[in-house]
Amino acid sequence: MILVTGASGLLGSHLVHELVKQDKKVRAIYRNDIPADMPAGIQWIKADILDIPSLEDAMKDIVQVYHCAAMVSFTPHKKEILHQTNVEGTTNVVNACINNNVQKLLYVSSVAALGRIRENEKINEKMSWTEESSNSEYGKSKYLAEKEIWRATGEGLNAVVINPVIILGAGDWEKGSSEIFKSAFDEFPWYTEGVSGFVDVKDVVRAMIMLMNGAAQNERFIISAENLPYKEVFTEIAENFGKKAPHRKVTALLAAIVWRLEALKAMFNGKDPMLTKETAKTAQAKVYFENKKFLTYAPNFEYTPVKDAIKRICAELKMKHHL
Repeated sequence: MILVTGASGLLGSHLVHELVKQDKKVRAIYRNDIPADMPAGIQWIKADILDIPSLEDAMKDIVQVYHCAAMVSFTPHKKEILHQTNVEGTTNVVNACINNNVQKLLYVSSVAALGRIRENEKINEKMSWTEESSNSEYGKSKYLAEKEIWRATGEGLNAVVINPVIILGAGDWEKGSSEIFKSAFDEFPWYTEGVSGFVDVKDVVRAMIMLMNGAAQNERFIISAENLPYKEVFTEIAENFGKKAPHRKVTALLAAIVWRLEALKAMFNGKDPMLTKETAKTAQAKVYFENKKFLTYAPNFEYTPVKDAIKRICAELKMKHHL
């Protein structure tokens, strides 16, 4: 029996679909309601990674655990719940794995845990988050969560960590990385000269299953297909939707002004700001990621070209939203 946390999210839902497709016995955690559009045959259990008794119940008779549950936020006032979910929640998961003699845990971390702000060097698995190399509390929370994984491996837990870049997939386009598809569809006019890594959600799922069932243990792997400018990715999405591509450049000065105005607006309306100091800095950064380690481990693995992934995802979103 395989347990998946965060099964309703973009990555978790795609993972569950693939595991069921492979005739695996899957148990998935849900907090409030069982998500719609999920395959039959899943054993759903109501639990919360912050509620230890319910988590211990979910771990009964489990052999493998995919820990996908996490909070992604770059909003300052959510710092406490961010760390509670990502760090304390991961602590609870690894402790429950140890208590229930789970054979292997795969933890979905992030490249943010490696420190994204680095000059003139590609980011690889040997790097770690530092105050100087990071611009987000999210990155810090994932770094601290990873420390809990490594602590657990010292106590005998067999674990592997993946550090995905920006994951592209047809999820809820009102939140998470799938928002970029909604922004492009709505003809968001602005672009930056920033660069980041991108990867198809289906490739991440394939890599996860391969690492879970392979010999890799107590290691981390960056999962990234290509390093591309944000403008190129947004333009490709817009063209697949038949929409106008972004055409107004955001300078560092303009971004600094906007995030301050957004922070001020948030003080009055109580809503999360559209842009924060952290996201403004990330959008401007040119960050390049190495993917050699995983491809050395899995020499026959081929990443889907980002252009092909975008074409498929846009088609899926058109069907989903009757566009």
